[in-house]
Amino acid sequence: MPDVRIFGTVISTYTRIVQIAYEESGLSHETIATAAQSPQNRHPFGKVPVVEIDGLELIESVAIAQYIDNAHNSAALQPSTSAARAVMDKWIAVANSYLFPLFENGLVMPWIMHRLSGFPLDQDRIERALPQISRALGFLEAEIAKDGAWTAQEFTLADVFLYPIVRGLQLTPQGKVGIEQCDALCEWMHSCEKRHSIAATRWEIEN
Repeated sequence: MPDVRIFGTVISTYTRIVQIAYEESGLSHETIATAAQSPQNRHPFGKVPVVEIDGLELIESVAIAQYIDNAHNSAALQPSTSAARAVMDKWIAVANSYLFPLFENGLVMPWIMHRLSGFPLDQDRIERALPQISRALGFLEAEIAKDGAWTAQEFTLADVFLYPIVRGLQLTPQGKVGIEQCDALCEWMHSCEKRHSIAATRWEIEN
């Protein structure tokens, strides 16, 4: 029986984030496809994923990823100094609070709804979001080029959160074009893709 059960939608960014953390720890895990708004989803606010591990039922990806790394990976994905950990935490917060809502609402969801559900592509929504997405990518590129940003700490939980969020954007036509203009960001993504945890959790739409 797997060490961990993950309940979440299979194309969810945050389900993948948790899967990457488990792959990094070496724990065996099973993902049980669970729609966010289904009666089977035990998250009190209708989000995913929900995780069963060590007799615990955990929600919220930051708490889950930190528990996995602390309890089962000797905190290998977290810097040893308080200052470096604060930088990691800052980038996780940026990813969750700003980048994910912007990328998801502005580009990712319109394309998912179009490709997988057959809805007309919401061009107006995309056009409104593109200037903000462009600025966000420019910010990420400038920060990496300046001092390495989160990448200066090698591979940490900041990468675990940021990679799926940026990759989701890259899978849209406009996002792909924008990211191709960011040399440092592309180099970081290529380095992440060499890790087993990233390759093992690829979405079906990447194949």
